[in-house]
Amino acid sequence: MDGVRRRLSEVSERRACKVIKQPRSTHRYRPKRCDFEDRLVKRLHELARERPRFGTPRVTELLRREGWNVNEKRIARLRRREGLKVPVKQHKRRRLGSTSQGILHRRAEHIDHVWSYDFISDQTEDGRRLKILPIVDEFTRECLTLEVGRHFTSLDLIEVLDYLIEVRGAPRYIRSDNGPEFIAAAVRTWLADSGVRTLFIEPGSPWENAYVESFNSRLRDELLDRELFVSLGEARVVLEDHRLDYNHRRPHSSLGYLTPATFAARCRETVSASAPIGACAPSASRHINPHQTLIGAGT
Repeated sequence: MDGVRRRLSEVSERRACKVIKQPRSTHRYRPKRCDFEDRLVKRLHELARERPRFGTPRVTELLRREGWNVNEKRIARLRRREGLKVPVKQHKRRRLGSTSQGILHRRAEHIDHVWSYDFISDQTEDGRRLKILPIVDEFTRECLTLEVGRHFTSLDLIEVLDYLIEVRGAPRYIRSDNGPEFIAAAVRTWLADSGVRTLFIEPGSPWENAYVESFNSRLRDELLDRELFVSLGEARVVLEDHRLDYNHRRPHSSLGYLTPATFAARCRETVSASAPIGACAPSASRHINPHQTLIGAGT
């Protein structure tokens, strides 16, 4: 067999083509991708993101409606080459929203750029309600406070924010839903006087406030569903311990598995060294997929 292969390799191209009756120009032809095909492939990727469950016949019909002169066989070949087949198994995704107040258009760019808050409820052993208020720095993912009480008024909220701003400084924006405590005239007036702008998400669109929603989900899963609080005082102690653990010991996936406190410290070092703020962006941390969007709140 090796001898046969050696003899075949010694045959000239001219003689081999003559034997199989194939023109040498056909043998030497190398396909060239034209600008039309590049634009078509780009559009196929866009349609795959917009219509992930559409197969080749539907995609071909959409392209023809847009004015593309293509046939189904060509679209099938390009989709196969680009790996754009319809997946059998689907994965649910979180809707990010499109309003100007949501995380898609108002992203945190540095420490204390955007804070977000929302309430989460629990109860003590006697069945009485607990209302918990976490405030999160969206850039560093730090939990700035975990206030807990039987109820919260707008004045209670102002008192919490006043203390945080006195200790940490005022953020540029604070994001929340349209809960009565957040949209109260007293709160909005106080925030305006403090130089803080408000970002109110669309009613019924919690995905537009994804960072604090993600924190609340982790808080529910890792603590509230596992602890039975005997009293309000116990709840305050346990929640504060959880906040410190979250900030200083718990690795965060969207920060390259750094803790929020470590990530914040590195950012401050970067800024103090007069480097661009973007150098300490979460996407620059180690172990992070560069194709992963910063919108993802992580865990």
